[in-house]
Amino acid sequence: MKKPFTLKVNGQYEFDLSETDVNALDLIKTHENTYHLLHNNQSYHIEIESNNFNHKTYNFKINNNSYQVSIDNMLDHLINEMGFDTNAGKQVSEIHAPMPGLILEVSVKPGQEVKTNDPLLILEAMKMENIITSPRDGIVKSIGVKKGEAIEKKQLLITFEAQ
Repeated sequence: MKKPFTLKVNGQYEFDLSETDVNALDLIKTHENTYHLLHNNQSYHIEIESNNFNHKTYNFKINNNSYQVSIDNMLDHLINEMGFDTNAGKQVSEIHAPMPGLILEVSVKPGQEVKTNDPLLILEAMKMENIITSPRDGIVKSIGVKKGEAIEKKQLLITFEAQ
């Protein structure tokens, strides 16, 4: 049986871990985003610098060295084994507002090249700031909103050039 978690570090190194492996770690939380790990008689100071739970990516600082880690679980393994690529269908040409709100910031301009997960704009809704990120690599064709504009649900926000 495959290990339930595969960690890919800095896009290069892969490590397979089981739930038992994870539970066996000698890990203590020291502050909100910091931990102390004792492994093979070596001490490690770990800080979570940022995370994206939806894309299962994390930026760690371990003993003052930075690492980007992505985590795949059993479902991700199954999807890959079945021949489905979770990113294959991301041929999104337009982004629409997921909810009504107020545009606080527009971070891109028409003609600008963006990468997947780059911030495009900030939408305030229900007293929360929501960062709308790019679902794919591409070039911004047009922006349908302005800073300070009140918008409705499903309103066109950004259009990408065809790929």
